[in-house]
Amino acid sequence: MNLPAKTGDWLISATSLLESAGIGTARLDALVLLEDELGYDRSRLLADSEMTIKPGSIAKLNRFLSRRARHEPLAYIRGKSEFYGRDFIVNKHVLEPRPESEPIIEELKWLRLPMRPRIADIGTGSGCLGITAMLELKACHVEMYDIDRRAISVAERNAKAHNLSLRIFQADLLGWRPANYDVILANLPYVPNRYKLNRSAELEPKIAIFGGNDGLDVYRRLFGRLAAVHTKPKFILTEALPTQHIGLAGIAEFSGFKLNRNNGFVQVFESIY
Repeated sequence: MNLPAKTGDWLISATSLLESAGIGTARLDALVLLEDELGYDRSRLLADSEMTIKPGSIAKLNRFLSRRARHEPLAYIRGKSEFYGRDFIVNKHVLEPRPESEPIIEELKWLRLPMRPRIADIGTGSGCLGITAMLELKACHVEMYDIDRRAISVAERNAKAHNLSLRIFQADLLGWRPANYDVILANLPYVPNRYKLNRSAELEPKIAIFGGNDGLDVYRRLFGRLAAVHTKPKFILTEALPTQHIGLAGIAEFSGFKLNRNNGFVQVFESIY
């Protein structure tokens, strides 16, 4: 590629290139990459289209464009993604945090909890839920779990970046630790195995996406384990497709948890004991 060195011209050419590759957010993606590289916000970039881009920056931007044109997630190219107003480190070993997950934090903040609630974030990935919970509630104790050591490394980096010290365990669900938590945050794999992903999502870790034929196998295992423990969490917050909510509510009820409310992709379950 040999794209122009003026910001306005580069933006036009970069947008055209990404559009031709089938990127639906072509202009926004090109603008975000330009913001990152030049360190200016988009209002200034759009107001002054005659700024010159240095050759080194042109080369870097063009490499990023090539990656995005191959449908690599923008967050992986940038090495970060925003969640609940904060930046989180991401790479190919974790899912990109998504807006659909933010109601988990909104609902958590509305729950009636003890003065210092104990919270478990299961399938933490980048750690965005557990870390955000700790930053928003402040007076809480958070522990995070993931089955993938590579994902845990990302979560550890994010905890450090946000100046937090918390425990992260490598385990399938809660492992064999007793479920002595007040709240469980569970954004587990829920996409049905036969679901056709878009090209960007195909590059994200499949272990964090697919949840069996109907997408709810991992949730069945979670609620099955919780049904067997003596001390149950008061609340479980889950994320799943809205079309799966009735089925997930049935799974939860069988294990002793009633549906409290829905919020977009998120469901809040409360122990009946």
